[in-house]
Amino acid sequence: MHKRSTFWARTSIAATVLMLLSLFASSQSSTVTGKVMDGSDQSVIPGVSVQVKNTNTGTVTKADGTFSLQAPENSVLIFSFVGYQPQEVPASKGAPMLIKLTAAVKSLQDIVVVGYGTQKRNEVTTSVATVKPESFNQGGSRSPMDLIQGKVAGLSVTRTQGNNPNSGASIQIRGISSISGNMNPLIVIDGIPGGNLDLLQQDDIASFDVLKDGAAAAIYGTRGNNGVILITTKKGKAGDPQYTYSTYLQREGVAKRPHMLSAAEYVKVAGASNNQGADVDMYDLLLDKNNLSHYHNFAASGGTANSNYRASLYYSDANGIAVENGRKQYGGRVNVNQTGLQGKLTLAMNLATNFNKANLNGGNSGDKAGGAGADFEQAVQRNPTAPIYDANGKFIETNGYNNYNPLARLQQELYDRDQKTYSGDARLTLEPIRDLKLSAFGAILRDEWNDRNYRSKLSRSSIQDYSGGGYAYKGNHTDLSKTFEATADYTKTVNSDHTFNLMGGYSYQYQTLETYDMDNNGFLTDAFQDWNINAGNAINDPKLPRPSQNSFKEDNTLIAFFGRLNYNYKQKYMLQAILRHEGSSRFGANYKWGNFPAVSAGWVISKEAFMQNLTVINNLKLRAGYGITGNQGIPNYKSLITLGTGGAYLQYGKWIQTYGPDKNPNPNLRWEKKKEFNVGLDFSLLQNRLGGAIDVYSRKTVDLLFGYAAALPPNIVDNIFTNVGTISNNGVEVVINAVPVKTRDFVWNSDVTFNSQRNKMVSFSNNIYKATEQYFGDLPSPGNLGPAIRVVEGGPLGTFYGYRYAGLTDDGNWLFYKKDGTKGTPSEVNQDDKVVLGNGIPKYMASWNNTFHYKNFDLSVFFRGKFGFKILNLQDMYFGNKKWSPNNMLSSAIGKNSKINADPQFSDYYLEKGDFVKLDNITLGYNFKLKTKYIRNLRVYASGRNIATFTKYSGLDPELEDTALDSGIDGRGFYPRTRSYTIGLNIGF
Repeated sequence: MHKRSTFWARTSIAATVLMLLSLFASSQSSTVTGKVMDGSDQSVIPGVSVQVKNTNTGTVTKADGTFSLQAPENSVLIFSFVGYQPQEVPASKGAPMLIKLTAAVKSLQDIVVVGYGTQKRNEVTTSVATVKPESFNQGGSRSPMDLIQGKVAGLSVTRTQGNNPNSGASIQIRGISSISGNMNPLIVIDGIPGGNLDLLQQDDIASFDVLKDGAAAAIYGTRGNNGVILITTKKGKAGDPQYTYSTYLQREGVAKRPHMLSAAEYVKVAGASNNQGADVDMYDLLLDKNNLSHYHNFAASGGTANSNYRASLYYSDANGIAVENGRKQYGGRVNVNQTGLQGKLTLAMNLATNFNKANLNGGNSGDKAGGAGADFEQAVQRNPTAPIYDANGKFIETNGYNNYNPLARLQQELYDRDQKTYSGDARLTLEPIRDLKLSAFGAILRDEWNDRNYRSKLSRSSIQDYSGGGYAYKGNHTDLSKTFEATADYTKTVNSDHTFNLMGGYSYQYQTLETYDMDNNGFLTDAFQDWNINAGNAINDPKLPRPSQNSFKEDNTLIAFFGRLNYNYKQKYMLQAILRHEGSSRFGANYKWGNFPAVSAGWVISKEAFMQNLTVINNLKLRAGYGITGNQGIPNYKSLITLGTGGAYLQYGKWIQTYGPDKNPNPNLRWEKKKEFNVGLDFSLLQNRLGGAIDVYSRKTVDLLFGYAAALPPNIVDNIFTNVGTISNNGVEVVINAVPVKTRDFVWNSDVTFNSQRNKMVSFSNNIYKATEQYFGDLPSPGNLGPAIRVVEGGPLGTFYGYRYAGLTDDGNWLFYKKDGTKGTPSEVNQDDKVVLGNGIPKYMASWNNTFHYKNFDLSVFFRGKFGFKILNLQDMYFGNKKWSPNNMLSSAIGKNSKINADPQFSDYYLEKGDFVKLDNITLGYNFKLKTKYIRNLRVYASGRNIATFTKYSGLDPELEDTALDSGIDGRGFYPRTRSYTIGLNIGF
């Protein structure tokens, strides 16, 4: 009895202890559940981040908007989701919580990525534009930059070869800022400067942040002159495992075809002697009218607050509108994040790959094959009565200036590229004490490709005479970049009002480029193609063009020390100061290092006491900044005297290679330097229903690099690359975001961007080197017509300079105005009679996007345009002239140009107004709300791009290269611009 009582007593005590421990534990932490909904339409929101404040504990809402997590007593939960204002709510362990998020035009707490860090939108004092996935251009994209075309005021993105799958985009921020240096913005992908756009797929991108002014870009020093585009990819986050699959199918059609003479019309113009009896539409034969492109991206993500991941795999097969033109690519991207040491140590790693196989034969713009531009030029000028094949099925080559049979070339030649691109980076961040973060970042980027080109014995596309033999070329290219950066970031708040953030760092980047190529010709059989290149007979036959073999390597190093100080008083007054001290191996011994400072300030006027009664204004902030950036985008070794090869000479029966210096040394060679002042106003009105920003900037780029004549002696050669000139740019940018209508079932969002820009060539000269004018845009033969664009001191860039059209003589010869106002024929005018005819660089750019949401439907309609520029229509100038006979020509030769009976001449007769507006994108989507625990979201959509163009320009497309010194010239060779039609699917599991 006694033993049994003791046993029960001990059991009772143990049970009591367990119960007390359980009660204690439950008092420390409990399960919190709830649902998150849209505050306006009461729809559930999946994927909302739910975080326990000041901890690493968190989760995300499920497909039905519900969540569940363990939260300590008296804790606070933070709810955040893209496009909604974040909320902080005390955790409730009783009934399920119901959270309603409020949508905003642009949340003032949005996180903005800046150089080497992030800032809250309301704390930014510089000109930074952010574009996130919900604002991307929809439908299939050939380049990641297509996603934000027209979305950022001051950013020009132009696909000069349309939807050619093997072409890139021409990118420029706030106009031309150099003559000889790089004019492209710096691309930074997940912290890797000089990131490769091939490694990005549209479904893996989380945001674009564009640093537009000098105060924002100064943190990147000698690479910040042309602005900076920071691209952040999607990362892993805490929550249940999720899968996402995105796909689309795309077809293309030519937006506008050239109007050429039909066979019957051609015979009337060229005469019966040129009638070869056929009726051929070569342009039509060069089109792949059955083109179909498809894209697939599958992503998986999940993990805990301390260890999470995101991985994606993709495949795409892009077929261009031209035959023998396509690009197949596949690859993947992996992100892993892990936090340890009680939240003090974080490791973030990214790995990205891209493998692609490109058929460049029908879409190459280089010189290793005829290329799409040359092929379509041939299609316009080819005799339409000339048959393609003879009676034996062999291709027929036409005789005429610069003629070949493009269909034959495509069959008789090949040009392939096999490319591999890799990127790997890791960031280790330690927080040894509160508010101090030490970070080390390392990255490797490698891009390599192998090209192969073979022209069969029958090919006649080249002007080279291979005496009936074949031609082979092989080449490889390897670009390697290594980056290491270390930063320290410290934040301190004093008396709740004063917040200081100090960041300092070190950066090192080393880049190498290696190339090798060789060619041979005189192949007596096509059986080997380029796989037995030593079999070409030119090695032994001196009568054939000499084979070549080339190898090359170069490198450069960039080292920098940088710092940034941010001060914030009551979220009302902000100040930022930046200094970067940077050295580049590209510059002379006397100027290896340079300093790039910047200062900017912000004043939140809406927080002042005198503004509190103005309830119509939710936010009003004034920004001002000044920054100095540099441009080191020039070839390597320009400051050094280097050894080059001369010709090979036959001496004593042997070929002897000669060597000698090929440039003058310049120890004073230094970076181009841009000084920029920017004033901006951010505003949000009417309960955040209307918002936007206005920026005004003035920039001057000094110490421009250019080649000048050098005296002999004391110099070694007769030219030198040195710093002399100055360019100025001024402009205004406006962004407006509005929600004109918002009801329970219907929401209309409208966004407008506008910018104007002006540039001026302030000077070409200094006390030592003189140059009063420079010419660009050399016109093609025949005719030796010279350059079309002249730039003079004090004048704008991109100015057309030539003769003013004064009519035609009775026999159809040109008449031009002379300097004294009289008229003269081409033989009677001279250089003194030329005048300024217009400008090829747009003065204004604008876009207007409207998105409509009705219940589960969404519709977006996007317009964009460029204004205030001229286009030189070379296609009409050459092909629209009867003198082009016996080649075929455009119908304008017997239409508006029918009275012209003289050779082509450059004048304002062929300059046309280039202004245009494009209905650039229409997308209709539907979001299914499925009552299943397996599918999180499902959306289908149909999209059309480049739907309609409104313009008075008579050419094929007024959207041309406008980011170069020869902007506004519509060349004779062209890759067809297309309309694309896409159907797509996005599904989340």
